[in-house]
Amino acid sequence: MDFRSILKFMGMLGVGLALFLALEVGVGLAYGEETAPMALFAGGFLAVNLLVWFFLRKHPFHLGIRESILTVNLLWIFLGVAGAVPLLLYTPVTAASAFFEAISGFTTTGATVYTDIENLPHMILFHRSLMHWLGGMGVIVLGVGLLSVINPSGSLSLFKAESTGIQVEKLTPKIKDTALSLWGVYLLLTVVDTLLLKFFGMGWFDAINHAFSTISTGGFSTKNSSLGFYAANEGIIWVTTLFMMLSGVNFLAHLRLLYGGDPGGYESEEVKAYFAVFLLIGTALTFVHMDLAHDTFYHASMHAYFTIASVMTTTGFATIDYGGWSHLAVALIFVAMFVGGNAGSTAGGVKVIRYLVIFKTLFSEFKRILHPNALINVYIDRKKLGQRVLASTFGFFILFTLTVVATSVYIYARGYDEMTSISGALALVGNIGPGFSHVGPAENFGFFSDADKLVFSFAMIVGRLECFTVFILFSRAFWKRF
Repeated sequence: MDFRSILKFMGMLGVGLALFLALEVGVGLAYGEETAPMALFAGGFLAVNLLVWFFLRKHPFHLGIRESILTVNLLWIFLGVAGAVPLLLYTPVTAASAFFEAISGFTTTGATVYTDIENLPHMILFHRSLMHWLGGMGVIVLGVGLLSVINPSGSLSLFKAESTGIQVEKLTPKIKDTALSLWGVYLLLTVVDTLLLKFFGMGWFDAINHAFSTISTGGFSTKNSSLGFYAANEGIIWVTTLFMMLSGVNFLAHLRLLYGGDPGGYESEEVKAYFAVFLLIGTALTFVHMDLAHDTFYHASMHAYFTIASVMTTTGFATIDYGGWSHLAVALIFVAMFVGGNAGSTAGGVKVIRYLVIFKTLFSEFKRILHPNALINVYIDRKKLGQRVLASTFGFFILFTLTVVATSVYIYARGYDEMTSISGALALVGNIGPGFSHVGPAENFGFFSDADKLVFSFAMIVGRLECFTVFILFSRAFWKRF
């Protein structure tokens, strides 16, 4: 194990994170807030990471699969600690609560421990949203762009360790170019969303923060009532719904369109199924909401589609407290929580592509029963899937389900009701944010104990790294066979 390469990479990434912390100091200065503690932390953090990089600058990188996987896991602990310090400096929370909030931010879960968000300093509000934005596309992808200059093979293995979905697709000859191009698309969507939110009446600060949370499908808001604060502004609600759905689409599809003028990425089976499920559940919830609230079709559909987009893409925004709706409405939202976005998007959850693979595999088994001698394969977008992909898909689904079940049992054993336990576990592992009952959209996670928050932080990391990358550390083969 080449620990020096791991430490060197962490130092490089720490330097980049310190520069973003400097932006938060600028926000504090703009709003006349006490910036000395943040400035000292940012400066000290920068100095330490520069020293690490300086002493290891001549050490050649060697990040194989084993080093890459360990780096990715250590990185999230590193980010959790670094992101927690500003919260400890400026808000009255425990170390466990600050670590939970930071992990929730960087994993784009959006679960919070704060009850009065609007009274937080502007620096902290920006810090929370910035953690979302950096974690959304994945700090590893940014690292790939830097690391590829030095070691292309190592960066490729790191990209595979962090990337979500079934397979890694490169649209450019070098993985570095793909990573940097993805960040370009990410930045463009953020800017457009910010400008549209401002156009429809949101202030600049709130527009930037909500754009960060929307494009990253994170869900942190600058308002206590989340997007419910703007519920009367139809333009803001529809714009946010649109960009949540766009952020749940595979970013490689956006990349193909913007850089190559090819809309073919949006014609994939996964994207079509993604929007079909959204329209189906959203329309069903619209009629349920009309019956419940006696609202017009237009306003019912606005809140219904927003809610399904928020839950399905694992963003976690809310315009109203849907936890108090009927059992049928809750059931529909619960189904959306299980769906997730596309592979290669900033959304969490199981991902639509995996459901396509699972259902197609099940149907192929039905055909084999009826035609035992026939050669029946599974195809996605007219491409045959190998056994390794099928096994990985089913393996992930089993691990994801077991992780949700284990987290649910833990919460239930701590004395909470079934809905809090099940929805809370799914919200944490699926990186969704709010659940139902005690962890509903109008509630928070602040009432849990410090020990609970540490367990929940681990659950969020497992969900963000899609299970395998974390659980493989507990395998003897990981340490012996590489």
